[in-house]
Amino acid sequence: MGAEKPQSAEAFAFERVAAAAREVQAESTALKSHFAAHGGRQPSTLELAPFAAAMQEFKDAREAFDLLIVGGAGR
Repeated sequence: MGAEKPQSAEAFAFERVAAAAREVQAESTALKSHFAAHGGRQPSTLELAPFAAAMQEFKDAREAFDLLIVGGAGR
């Protein structure tokens, strides 16, 4: 096997955003399943925590990506 080319900071940041978006989608699907299984019962704070954490990671990843791109525009 050949040596892999090192990833650029932009590519790494974009992959982080994509992974975070997939996690938000997965947690959203889990919440939909919860509502279907429990007749629309409001989930507890503990049950909402994974979704909230996924949303926070997505927000953080987007902000980091945006800063990298905007900061790199003047290069």
